[in-house]
Amino acid sequence: MSAGHVLVVDDEPQLLRALRINLRARGFDVTTASNGAGALEAAAKVSPDVIVLDLGLPDMDGFTVLHGLRGWSTVPVIVLSARTDAADKVTALDAGADDYVTKPFGMEELLARLRAAIRRGASAAPAPSPVVDAGSIQVDLAGTRVLRDGEQVRLTPTEWGILELLVRADGNLVSQREILGAVWGPTYVNQTNYLRVYLAGLRRKLEDDPSNPRHLITEAGMGYRFLR
Repeated sequence: MSAGHVLVVDDEPQLLRALRINLRARGFDVTTASNGAGALEAAAKVSPDVIVLDLGLPDMDGFTVLHGLRGWSTVPVIVLSARTDAADKVTALDAGADDYVTKPFGMEELLARLRAAIRRGASAAPAPSPVVDAGSIQVDLAGTRVLRDGEQVRLTPTEWGILELLVRADGNLVSQREILGAVWGPTYVNQTNYLRVYLAGLRRKLEDDPSNPRHLITEAGMGYRFLR
């Protein structure tokens, strides 16, 4: 019997490998992700019992991942970070983290915290289904599809990547650089013209009045947000 399913999110390959080996040896099922976009996708697909999350990710800040998760999930999150400043700990806990472990850490301590988090999660109310309802639009995060007025809307993989990132941010602003880095990669973070083209396409597919959008909102010079 599995001790629980753990999603480990960290951009250090050696640490990911070490945690995967150690946790599996102790009976846990383990899924890993090396960036924020992968973490959000994996969280929706595998429904882990607990998430171990590093704050320093290459594509987006761990706080952004936390905000995205808390838009639809109550899964326990243990922040695992080299940041020891008290302000970072407070910010993480306020953003929805359940625990905070600083690097370097002892494996037995982490295991104890994992077991405690899984127990707390099991006693909590079940998490809502990751389907975001925005009037005539329903975004099924687990099924990776969008419905408009009950009909499925065909999106390209890039369009879906942008929409998913914005929806998971739960109304919070997502910067242009964060979207470009997550969807296209770190070498494209300055190609803001890409976003204008793809957001226009998404609005044509999803908005009743693309020139006056209700859901896909531009914050000039800053980024975008999705409003329900």
